[in-house]
Parts: sequence; structure tokens; C-alpha cells
Amino acid sequence: MKLITLLFLCSRLVTGLTQEGASQEIDCNDEDVFQAVDVALKKYNARNQSGNQFMLYRVTEGTKMVGAETFYSFKYQIKEGNCSVQSGLTWQDCGFKDAEEAATGECTATVGKRGPKKFSVATQTCKITPGNGPIVTDEYTCLGCVHPISTDNPELQPILKHAIEHFNNKTNHSHLFALEEVKTAQRQVVAGLNFEITYSIVQTNCSKKHFLLLTPECKSLPDGDVGECRHNAYVDIKQRIADFSQNCDLYPGEDLVQPLPEDCPGCPRKIPVDSPEVTEALGHAIRKLNTQNSHSFYFKIDTVKKATSQVVAGMKYFIEFIARETECSKESNAELTENCEVKPVGQSLNCNANVYMRPWENKVEPTVNCRALEMITMMRRPPGFSPFRSVQVQETKEGTTRLLNSCEYKGRPSGAGESAPGSKAESSHLAQ
Repeated sequence: MKLITLLFLCSRLVTGLTQEGASQEIDCNDEDVFQAVDVALKKYNARNQSGNQFMLYRVTEGTKMVGAETFYSFKYQIKEGNCSVQSGLTWQDCGFKDAEEAATGECTATVGKRGPKKFSVATQTCKITPGNGPIVTDEYTCLGCVHPISTDNPELQPILKHAIEHFNNKTNHSHLFALEEVKTAQRQVVAGLNFEITYSIVQTNCSKKHFLLLTPECKSLPDGDVGECRHNAYVDIKQRIADFSQNCDLYPGEDLVQPLPEDCPGCPRKIPVDSPEVTEALGHAIRKLNTQNSHSFYFKIDTVKKATSQVVAGMKYFIEFIARETECSKESNAELTENCEVKPVGQSLNCNANVYMRPWENKVEPTVNCRALEMITMMRRPPGFSPFRSVQVQETKEGTTRLLNSCEYKGRPSGAGESAPGSKAESSHLAQ
């Protein structure tokens, strides 16, 4: 699963995210985040058989991970409303209960998104403080749901060990590969456990001629070949790996793009990233990227990082580039054009492309693999569009520090004892 991260910090200091050197501004106006919080809060309210509903007060932080399925993990604060759980009303129809009597709480939830409007709660823990009483913890876990787990989870170790051994045994590469980094991991409780893991591998100095398995002597080569893998495994109730599948893409290391002797016509060679042949190959690559991904907007080439060419039965190009989301939607535009401008704040992809060309046969075979860089949210929307407050930027002596007002729900006017968050801005700025 491709993994990307959104920092949604609504009542704490927000620093700029860096994507290839560009600083990105984060604000509270993410409609999907609000919908995810809405589903989580309704799930919590639905589990209470008596008493009043709780209302959203403030979203404090969260992350967003995008792959085959999108997951939102976030914290939000709630306050008791004046509508009972049996009233048939939604929490948006309620007002806040009197401040002296109202219970408050903080919830941590993970919510998956499978379709444009389909959200489901995977896990949720809420700590509730009654108007006069101790903190009560309430938990909800969807055991049958697929949800993210830590890449450091000990349960992954035997699966990753098996995955690396399988790769080394089944590939024809001259050297053994080692695990470099676990990028994302998901788990699902079935009659056993399903795992989906994405990770990178790197070539070591141990050749298969002299080493059957990885040993402590095997060290990763800084200029060796690298790979990106996706592994699915089923672990049965006896903790055995009963089924698995693996898909890895290998890319040449830096040592293959150094100047080579003139008598090596079939060897890969480094070429200028702005050469006409690279431009032509990139055109095929970006068309392939926009065709194969399900994103609703076109991407265009932003930066070409490196390129190599190799004479085979034709020409083969290996290109690494950054692609960025444009303002041209696929629904309104038949194809990507030069007039499609890059979104000031949008998705960025780090891509590797292999383009095989045989001009005399009018044959082009591009393959493109991309991973998402850190996620960036939508820019500020017109007032009144979002249920959350918007960004405020303040200048400090050390530079620009981006601070957010508290992302408070703009609810209906409340009763006596407390003003509604929507009626008066309550900023909670933290200096740093």
C-alpha cells in the first residue's frame, strides 16, 4: 500500500511540510476529515442506550494514509449536547448542554474510506469525563476491518523474514537482497490474520555463488540495485504463514549510471534529463501514469531527477521523476494539455518509469511505478463552506510560523452557560 501523511493539527503549532523543497500550508478545511469524524461520532453515540448525545467540539490532530483504501486516524474532543440518544436527532441538530453539567471527552479513532462517501470505523477509544466524576474509557474495535498497524509491529518480523528469503530464492539476481525499510502495513482479523505490507529492499555484497542465505557479513551496497515490494500474507490460527503473494519491482543502482567504456554498447548510460529523447520517453510515461491511476485529476511532470538509456533491440529508458497533480480533471478534459497548471496545493508522486521503444515497429511499452509523497490538503475555502475554522499565519522574529485557530465545530447556538464555538473564535495558539 502506498503510503502518504497529512498533519491535521488544529489547535497546535503547524509547521510547513516539505515536498521537494516546497513548503505546504495545512488548514482545517478538509471535507473528508469532517465526514470521517462525523461517522466516528455517530458510531459512538449509537452505542449509548441512554443519556444525551455528544457533539463535536474540536478536531486536534490526525493522519491520512492512502493506498488501495484510505484511512484517517485522528483525535477529536466532544461535549455533551442537550439531545437524548433516543430523540431521533443527529448530533448536528443539538446544542451544547450547560457547561457546569456537561460531560466532555476525547476520542482517538481510525476510519477507513472505500468509496466517495463510504466511511467505516475500524477502531475508536473515547475517554469521557462526566460533569462531576472520574474519567471513563470506552473502546470500539472492528476486528474484521482492514486497518493500518505500526511498521515496527513484532508480528511483521516472521512475515518479512519469509518474504526476503522467498525473493532471494526465486529471483535470478547474482546477489542477495536485504530489507531496507518497511513503508506501510495493514492487518485484518479473519480466521487468522491477513497482512498487506509494502517495503523496500537493497542489494548486498553477498553473492549467491558464495552465500546461500543472508548472514551478518552481508552489508547493503550504497550503489547497489534497489527494489519496491508489496507482500500479502495469511497467517492461520496456528501462527503459520499459510498463503502469501509477492510482487517486487527492481531498479538499477547508481553504479549502473556511471560513465562506461566505449566498447559497452549494451550497457545503461546516464543521459541529460533535458535531452529530446528523455522528453519523448517522458511523454509516454506520463500518459501511462494518467491512464493507469484512478485519480480524478491529471498529473504532469514537475522534476526529472535522473535518466539512463540502454541499447537493446531498440532503446530502453529508465527515468526517475516527480509528478504533481494539476487543476485539470479527467471528467472535464479529454487529455492532459500544456494549459493544465499544477495545483498550488495538491498530490505529488515520486515515480520510476521504464520506457521501451522500437520506432521502426511504432512500438512503445511504458511501465510506471509511483509512490505518494507526503500528502497536502486543499487550500482554504470560502467562509461558511467548512464546519471548521480556517488558517491564521503569524510572523515571528525567527521566520514565518503557521498557526491554526482551534478547529471548532460551528454548531447551533447553545443554551445558557456557554457560548457556541461558532459564535466566537476561540484560538489556542502554542508558541514555539
